[in-house]
Amino acid sequence: MLSDLFLLPEERHNPHTRVDAGHDPGVAWSVGNTTRALVHGSTYFAELHAALEATGAGDLVLFADWRGDPDQQLTDDPAQTVGATLAAAARRGVVVRGLLWRSHWRRFGFHSEKSWELATLVNDAGGQCLRDMRVAPGGSHHQKLVVIRYAEDPARDVAFVGGIDLCHSRRDTEEHRGDPQPIAMPQVFGPTPAWHDVQCAVQGPAVHDLETTFRERWDDTTPLTSNPGRFASSLLQGEDLDPEPLPGQLPPPPPTDEGREAVQVLRTYPSLLAQGFDFAPDGERSVARANDKAVRSARRLVYLEDQYLWSEEVGRHFGEALRKNPDLHLIAVIPVVPDVDGSVSLPPQLYGRRLAMDLLLEAGGDRVALYGLTSETGYPVYVHSKVCIIDDAWASIGSDNFNRRSWTNDSEVSIGVQDTAAAEAGTPVPRDAFAPRLRRLLVAEHTGVDPEDVPDDPMGVWDLMARTAEVLDAWYGDAGPSRGRVHVPRPKAPMRGTAVRWRRRGRPAEGAAGGYRPPGRLRRIGPPELTRGQLLWAPRLYDVFDPNGTLGVVNGLSSD
Repeated sequence: MLSDLFLLPEERHNPHTRVDAGHDPGVAWSVGNTTRALVHGSTYFAELHAALEATGAGDLVLFADWRGDPDQQLTDDPAQTVGATLAAAARRGVVVRGLLWRSHWRRFGFHSEKSWELATLVNDAGGQCLRDMRVAPGGSHHQKLVVIRYAEDPARDVAFVGGIDLCHSRRDTEEHRGDPQPIAMPQVFGPTPAWHDVQCAVQGPAVHDLETTFRERWDDTTPLTSNPGRFASSLLQGEDLDPEPLPGQLPPPPPTDEGREAVQVLRTYPSLLAQGFDFAPDGERSVARANDKAVRSARRLVYLEDQYLWSEEVGRHFGEALRKNPDLHLIAVIPVVPDVDGSVSLPPQLYGRRLAMDLLLEAGGDRVALYGLTSETGYPVYVHSKVCIIDDAWASIGSDNFNRRSWTNDSEVSIGVQDTAAAEAGTPVPRDAFAPRLRRLLVAEHTGVDPEDVPDDPMGVWDLMARTAEVLDAWYGDAGPSRGRVHVPRPKAPMRGTAVRWRRRGRPAEGAAGGYRPPGRLRRIGPPELTRGQLLWAPRLYDVFDPNGTLGVVNGLSSD
């Protein structure tokens, strides 16, 4: 049954939301959908651009994002940028509405000026884009969502949800040579950081549910900011703080011709201190609750891709499943190194990673495999995707990471996906269902094989990834240290101290020691090492990087 892995309406613990209002009683998902994984920013941006270009007068474009760079190219054409494409749609008479996180102060390395620039472009063209600071202390609006509804042809309606922001560094390709428009990252990632990410295109009735998620936040009566200083600066800049009414919501799009996926929309919203959201006055934790329900059913393989994998809570969450099910294996693909460096900011992040890894390895031992990625040019690939696949039966893609802030403190949106026929009949999931297709696509890229050559059997996947990493680790380990280059991290201690260290190895001449670079990008990693001094203060600063919303979320983490 779909309800074995999906949340029931009451299991959201948020009776104020309208996201399930159009479903049958006792149902918190929609059926008849088609979902397609869009791996790499270049793939997503090209499809997004085509969908936006196809809009006309009376159509609707809604977008919410953590960051928006108006000059970010969507295609190879320098004129086809995020700002120009959205503004052009607004000038054609498309109803364009956007919500961007205003972000913290620029002096702390954030990007509030970017959201201002994009909002100005959209607003001047006749749309409305607002900067939203309705966040918990230390929190952010982290959703990455675009909904497009075609007034005259609802069968073409589409929503994009996942981990890819409308900003710099995201438009990478399968070759992982990076986006020509990079953001600032540690030098270890090179001049154009390689970026691995996943978005999902959704068509069918679930588009209506994702649209409702945007509408709830847009229509909410909570002021866009309760900070007196931010409010004053907005008034001085003449910033628009009043959302214009949206047109009435159309009925859900029809089921797609080949729609076989059931889709459940999942969110995180914090409990705000000043004034709670109308649609979630006590917050919502359905992202965490849904993952907990699905993980408790795991029997053979949990496959994760995540930007962080932090915290004791996350370690206990998966560790409990590993202890209860001796046949269960867990594979996690995360960044080899964090996206920060420095004596203050790096150790707390390493500490959060160590908390989770230690508990996973304690619970699962050699049934846990932790991998990072390195590109063919020798630089680490920054893993930004947020994917969880459980026994090829349930998959989630969204904006949420496996850390405390994504489960309690930030605003997130994700989807859970199941094959409808297999779930209702209790039969094995067919190999062409969404979850196994997504898993094959990702594993194929990481191991350098064709997707059709990726095994269906979980232990076959486990062995393929292990062999790929073993050979590539050995190839990198063959080279001696060279002046000006840094040391390859060891599997058991990839980062020690405060310096993120990584040695690139170029392709040697034919016949040279080590031979040509083996296929694949997988590198074994393990819990980072911290000095005794860092272990004294890093745990205290960790709470700043990964705040806990303090409300209980799921079994095994904490209680309500």
